[in-house]
Amino acid sequence: MQIRLDQLEPQLARGLKPLYTLHGDEPLLAQEAADAIRAAARAAGFAERQVFTVSGAHFDWSGLLGAAQAMSLFAERRLIEIRIPSGKPGKEGSEALQRYCERLPEDVLTLVQLPRLDGQQTKAAWFGALDSAGISLRVEAIALGALPAWLAQRLARQGQRVQAGEDGQRALAYFADRVEGNLLAAHQEIQKLGLLHPAGELSFEQIEAAVLDVARYETTQLGEALWSGKLSRVLRMLDGLRAEGEAAVPVLWNLAEDMRALQRARAALDDGRPLPLALREARVWGTKEKLFERALPRLEAPALGRLVAAASICDGITKGLKHPDWPLEPWDALRRLALLAVEAQAAPPRGASARPPLALQA
Repeated sequence: MQIRLDQLEPQLARGLKPLYTLHGDEPLLAQEAADAIRAAARAAGFAERQVFTVSGAHFDWSGLLGAAQAMSLFAERRLIEIRIPSGKPGKEGSEALQRYCERLPEDVLTLVQLPRLDGQQTKAAWFGALDSAGISLRVEAIALGALPAWLAQRLARQGQRVQAGEDGQRALAYFADRVEGNLLAAHQEIQKLGLLHPAGELSFEQIEAAVLDVARYETTQLGEALWSGKLSRVLRMLDGLRAEGEAAVPVLWNLAEDMRALQRARAALDDGRPLPLALREARVWGTKEKLFERALPRLEAPALGRLVAAASICDGITKGLKHPDWPLEPWDALRRLALLAVEAQAAPPRGASARPPLALQA
């Protein structure tokens, strides 16, 4: 049975299930969820703990199955943790996990920890067995829009709060921008505020002075910001990815793939296809489908053609080629490409006076 993260504590209070499966790529939330399960297990008398880490194809699955069925020498009840860092147990592991779930002993509580899983992995027989045998919990990163509320909740735990009204919302938005994608650092910054200031109200100036810029970004987040037309966020993310040591090539690849997909969808739309069919023909699915639904009406075919051509120039620059009208440095070229994409979405209506090109201001 699948539950949300906020449902875990109430579920643990109602009584422990024999098996818990955590999967996701947010370290802080995964660690806190695992700690909550361990604490509940200790309180229920599961005093002995065994940890099995599946590393490589040579893991001894028979040892895990034997340990689950063996009588404990030191305690009546045990907690067994199974960690699969790759998220891929393999054929032997898949069969072993299914057998394990079929004979869960009464005196054993099992905690399975996995990384983020894709759709194919969550449909696998081994994951289905884990889900059916107990509780499965997907640990997702906090989206930027939900991050201010999460920060406010965490501050409240240590007796602190931001000012009421617009000033408080501005403080939380500033805080969220500085820690986006890095909840471990956000947790540390919140603890720092607890050490620096007493319980009560925090001003914007206190938060600004204490909180470091520790945000971390992914290339997929850059695309979301770009096709939402959020210029300042796009530029901040590019600077962040560059500072983190990300290579320019994969960043460009993701942006260029988006531009080509938008171009295909635009061509299908112009041929009279309805928007959902145009997106399917362009092989656009999932979160990008909703994103492109908003972006496509703002992008005409000539503008998308220019963007694809610009991405090709940018690709050459990342490979050491020069272009007389473009920067020599790959990250500066990426910045120019991003500005062109935002500018294309914000083009004035036909007949309106043109604005200075953003890309020329880069």
